[in-house]
Amino acid sequence: MTVQQEISPTIGFEPGEDARTMRRMERVLRWLSEHYVDQPSLEDTAAVIGLGPHHFQRLFTRYVGVSPKKYVQFLTLEHAKRSLADSASVLDAAFDAGLSGPGRLHDLFVSHEALTPGEWKSQAEGLDLRYGWHDSPFGDCLIVASERGVCGLAFGGRQDRTRAFENLARSFGGAKLTWDTPATAEYAELAFGGHGNIHLLLRATPFQLKVWEALLRIPMGATTSYTDLASRIGKPTAARAVASALAANPVSWLIPCHRVLRSDGSITGYRWSPEQKRTLLAWEAAQIQRDSAA
Repeated sequence: MTVQQEISPTIGFEPGEDARTMRRMERVLRWLSEHYVDQPSLEDTAAVIGLGPHHFQRLFTRYVGVSPKKYVQFLTLEHAKRSLADSASVLDAAFDAGLSGPGRLHDLFVSHEALTPGEWKSQAEGLDLRYGWHDSPFGDCLIVASERGVCGLAFGGRQDRTRAFENLARSFGGAKLTWDTPATAEYAELAFGGHGNIHLLLRATPFQLKVWEALLRIPMGATTSYTDLASRIGKPTAARAVASALAANPVSWLIPCHRVLRSDGSITGYRWSPEQKRTLLAWEAAQIQRDSAA
């Protein structure tokens, strides 16, 4: 099964551009996710990465696609609520088509295969997984992969790498994990800035796989609730089980569990922290805004 998912590359950056600039922007996105409720001024935000306000405004807009002020608006709870309220018709069309739908953003094709926990256990001793840390628009990104595809993708700050690794490693049973950043670099490029196919190798129960496949049909910029997602997979009373399946998703971003909110629009229950979830949603909203204005 192949599912088309809209994913935009690192906006405004060309291959080989200054990695220091990317890290600066990662830092300011993280800072905004923690301080947006204070409605920080342009000057205060620019000072986070040591730039003057005018230079910062131009750089941020080129990188993210919208102004810092607009991005702060996207970080608010009200934006999440509006997105949730407006998503019904969009999701109906997407689920009917079985796809995320066409878009003017760059497309990434995600295909996947799944092993049941029992199958994974029987193969785990012979499964050699490689992992590495890479830059991404959302901070440090940990990617775990086998010869058959990506098994895990997680986010963690430079101080949280050990915790993020241990969290993700629990998903892989008895498999051998070897640090090999060059082996996972291509996947990082595809996930955040390139074109091509990414194959996922997942450890999943049939129910988890059904939930994750449904997630791939949620378009960028749209959100849904746990209850609505349960209904869409034919299990209207299974919202709690859906939430558990989302929490077990080992492939952040590529399987977009960040697009599922509580019924009141609040942002909670994300494996890699509510702040990270808020950042992903705001960044996607910025890309939709940028795309619609193009």
